[in-house]
Amino acid sequence: MATIGWDDFEQRLSCEDHWHADSEPLAWPVSDTLALRLAERNAATLASIAALEERRADGADDDNPVMQELQRLDAKLTALVDIVNRMVLPADQLPPRQWLRFNALGAVLPEALVPPDAPALLLRLRFDACRSLPLELPARVASRLGDGRVFVAFVSLGEDIAASLDRLVFRHHRRKVAVARQIAG
Repeated sequence: MATIGWDDFEQRLSCEDHWHADSEPLAWPVSDTLALRLAERNAATLASIAALEERRADGADDDNPVMQELQRLDAKLTALVDIVNRMVLPADQLPPRQWLRFNALGAVLPEALVPPDAPALLLRLRFDACRSLPLELPARVASRLGDGRVFVAFVSLGEDIAASLDRLVFRHHRRKVAVARQIAG
């Protein structure tokens, strides 16, 4: 596997925001069993996040009774997911929000999230759409950027998880652009 560097990371679209995040030391090298288990859980988490963040186009006819019923069902599902999230993982048990920037290659983290003297780490990100299912990303420290920031390169993700992460990053970017346009216009 080729080493992922800062320049490769910088060339790709990335998410930059505050998310609930924590990490723990990870034995290096990552075992195949652990990599497979993480890949399966991450695939399910990314699919759940995508499904919960999916929004229908607003161009539909609002007077259409079928559309109105779908909107009511969507609102009920959103409320149900919020209730389950609160029951499974109350807000006071979430890790603190941290400023992060990430894409399918790696992440820029605050130094405090990087376990000292660990060869690798397991970064756990929790998204508001589905905070009870963490995205668990194995990583190695690639470089210390200064200003209390560290670049970690993801390892053992697999092509499917990397592609799903790319889609997540793109959706996040698209939403930020849409919000910026609404504010400007």
